[in-house]
Amino acid sequence: MTSTSALRNDAAHETWLADRDHHLHPWTHFDSLRRDGATIIERGEGCWLWDANGMRYLDAIGGLWCTNVGLGRREIADAMADQARKLAFSNTFVDVSNPPAAHLAARLAGLAPGDLDHVHFTTGGSTAIDTAYRMIQYYQSCKGRPDKVHVIARDSSYHGSTYVSMSIGKRDGDRIPEFRYKDDTIHHVSAPNLYRAPGGMDEAAFADHLVAEFEARLAEIGPERVGGFFAEPIQASGGVIVPPAGYLARIAEICRRHDILFVADEVVTAFGRLGEWFASRALFDVQPDMICCAKGLSSGYVPIGAVIYSARMQAAFENAADRWFTHGFTYAGHPVACAAALANLDIIEREGLLAHVRDDVGPYFQERLAGLSDLPTVGDVRGAGLMLCVENVADKASRALLPDELDIGTRIARESARLGLMVRPMGHLNVMSPPLVITRQQVDFVADTLRAAIAHVTETLVREGVRLG
Repeated sequence: MTSTSALRNDAAHETWLADRDHHLHPWTHFDSLRRDGATIIERGEGCWLWDANGMRYLDAIGGLWCTNVGLGRREIADAMADQARKLAFSNTFVDVSNPPAAHLAARLAGLAPGDLDHVHFTTGGSTAIDTAYRMIQYYQSCKGRPDKVHVIARDSSYHGSTYVSMSIGKRDGDRIPEFRYKDDTIHHVSAPNLYRAPGGMDEAAFADHLVAEFEARLAEIGPERVGGFFAEPIQASGGVIVPPAGYLARIAEICRRHDILFVADEVVTAFGRLGEWFASRALFDVQPDMICCAKGLSSGYVPIGAVIYSARMQAAFENAADRWFTHGFTYAGHPVACAAALANLDIIEREGLLAHVRDDVGPYFQERLAGLSDLPTVGDVRGAGLMLCVENVADKASRALLPDELDIGTRIARESARLGLMVRPMGHLNVMSPPLVITRQQVDFVADTLRAAIAHVTETLVREGVRLG
């Protein structure tokens, strides 16, 4: 990506070498990192990033779905500094707390739908999913059902990278032979990807198919053994998969009938990404039993996550004397992280960012990217709010994919970066989730630059003899 000869000064070169020689990145590809090293990002402001060479990029990835209010917000930095000076750390184990944690818990309880009025803080999204998984077991045991420990999730889902969260997720490329995964009590059903629906089903037929598959899997496992269901309202890293109308609500109703806890993984979709504080009930008519959140909770300024869970679950936890919940993290409810989150929520509210996404820039972003559909390799453009995906194909009629070794998503991302735009490659996909503060003018830059990048890559493929269409 960044060659040593291109680095602008000795300090930048030293940083590049230190990173290449000593830093194990998440999802490291050892061959390419040793060969090319990493792009070193030095500065960010709003939707923009600058690398060690001074090259400016519009960050249409939004960090990793997380820089919702944009970078460089002094209000959040000041809140963090003020809190660090006053109380840099206080644990929240057993009977100790701190003002930011208490106030943030109350604020999240006020924003969450229905009776979700209790909060357990975590260090991020993965640990929130781990917590929800354990809470399922805890709740079902408290209700006198200790064998109700199995859970169901979906294919093409991503729920985190800890042992249990990676086992609950099931995204192509994430599972590798060097690692092991928990599979004795974790089960999966099909992803609700309408673009890849079997037999070209329409939306209603596909929803019926998915519901029938879920019921069959439930019967196979035994509903008396299934304690929870995990679902992203829109499957984010799995390819921005928007479910067919009514599907999630129907699954939630089946879960209610069998006292299966519905866990909404809103690590990506919460805090404005879809124009709502939380998407489950507002957009998909689902009242979850738990919401897992992180990312936009602090707009990525500092790690924090949370599980917001129902009064019904809390009542079950409290229904016996001398019962302990022996789970948690040293940094749960960290005062600096909670102060950052409170300042972040203030900005989202004060600047009307939910309405900005819902009524203005979100629809415009979808409209502009939909215009890419006339390009010969663009098979599908999908998403909602400010989470969009372009699916690249070899043939639009058959929806056949290009060979993996061509790595079209990465090619497009690299050409986009050369033109000053960051988009995220995931196999044959390019995914975007820009900061909520993005403007229409910046959306135009994203759409126009991505069009140019896709066109350039398409021309290159044709010159290489790749058959398209």
